Amino acid sequence: MKKLLTLLCFCPIAVVAQDLYLSVKAGVANYNGELATSSFTLKQSKIMGSLGARYDITEHIAARTYLTLTSLQANDKYGTPVHQARNLNFKTGLFDWELALQYNFLNLNYNWWTPYVFAGGALYHFNPYTYTTDGIRTNLQPLSTEGEGITGTGVKPYKLTQFAVPLGVGADFALNEDMRVGVEFGYRVLFTDYLDDVSRKYINETTLRNARGQTAVDLAYRGNEVNAGPYPGPGVARGNPNARDSWYYLGLTFTVRSFVNQYKQLTRPTKRYKKVGCPERMYK
Repeated sequence: MKKLLTLLCFCPIAVVAQDLYLSVKAGVANYNGELATSSFTLKQSKIMGSLGARYDITEHIAARTYLTLTSLQANDKYGTPVHQARNLNFKTGLFDWELALQYNFLNLNYNWWTPYVFAGGALYHFNPYTYTTDGIRTNLQPLSTEGEGITGTGVKPYKLTQFAVPLGVGADFALNEDMRVGVEFGYRVLFTDYLDDVSRKYINETTLRNARGQTAVDLAYRGNEVNAGPYPGPGVARGNPNARDSWYYLGLTFTVRSFVNQYKQLTRPTKRYKKVGCPERMYK
């Protein structure tokens, strides 16, 4: 009787504990934008890592959060002849915080695996940079390479911390009652076209030089480095503002319950792949 009372007292805590999973994710991330020649590719991918948690709201719906650290890059020299003539490149570190809901198509209480989809919101921080011909690392946003923030251009500066919409699909596989492994593809819908510092048209060379200096001119157009001609005239397309940038990843996941529930010792064993719950949630 004493054991039963103890079980009932700690039952609410146990329910929360058994539905909370800690999670790690590792894989590769890539960028899509003006400097990319295809929408999805593994070329120029960078390592990605995430730490997070999932909470099972119901048997099919889970809330999830992840902190992700990765980097993105692209280089025109790997693109088409048009890309190569422009000769731009960029790199950026990227920090992303995701809050989302995940829908599992199958019930892991009765199945050993389930496909799923997820969607939500995220905040991310980026800071595109490149290297000059002298090998000096230079942040691109302060240079206003397309006239952002320069008086008379009408182009607003872009923010380095912005909102994104995470979308994705994946599959989880139950190793036992406490551990799952999985594979996941995620995509970030962005609301900027300046992840790579390329979006609109070339600004007048003299205007840019007077406002931001010669380095800004040198990095706004690098075709002269490969003998592709002089700096283009104002109004010539440098990017495509109608197609926003994005980034995506492919990763492996591992999730585990936040701790081993001691109350399991007070309940009868259950079959593999089924949760161990309070009396009202016990499986026959």
